[in-house]
Amino acid sequence: MSDRRTTEEPAAGRRMRPDVRRSLDALLTAAAEVFETEGVDAPVRRITAKAGVGAGTLYRHFPQRSDLITAVFRNEVDACAAAAPALAAQYEPVEALTRWLHRFTRFIAAKQGLKTALHSGDCAYESLPGYFQARFVPALAGLLDAAAATGDVRSDVRPEDLLQALSSIIDPDDPAYTRRMIELLADGLRYRA
Repeated sequence: MSDRRTTEEPAAGRRMRPDVRRSLDALLTAAAEVFETEGVDAPVRRITAKAGVGAGTLYRHFPQRSDLITAVFRNEVDACAAAAPALAAQYEPVEALTRWLHRFTRFIAAKQGLKTALHSGDCAYESLPGYFQARFVPALAGLLDAAAATGDVRSDVRPEDLLQALSSIIDPDDPAYTRRMIELLADGLRYRA
């Protein structure tokens, strides 16, 4: 097990300088975009050019490609999970739940480029499925609980089961199909509410 600190964890008591944070954010955003269009094996120079930083900056933060892939995945998971409470604050419970289900499926569809890396057997990615569950299960549970409390959706749905169902209906090549399936699934949540 590596004792390397991740980019999200600066040394205890130290804050990341704003310019370093901007460079890191630019790298993660650029890498996510490049990975989505070109795959995780895209040349580093495309990522650094898109981010407006040098290769040294990339390698200072991400010595191995797997470090960058892991950081991109975690960053995207965090953004998707954070959307749940934001939607809950903005919409009625069932609407917030339905909007997040759509957000989640767009996230999964966009991460098809990372799928090969994540299922490569590389030990650098072993912790990611647990991270995925740790972030998404509570996010979805909160939305489900709020919607169930209104009596508009059934209360016997486990978030883990719903996440699995969502993952299996995604067709990255046909977003319209995925949207229709989400709407059917959302309607099914209302059955016997």
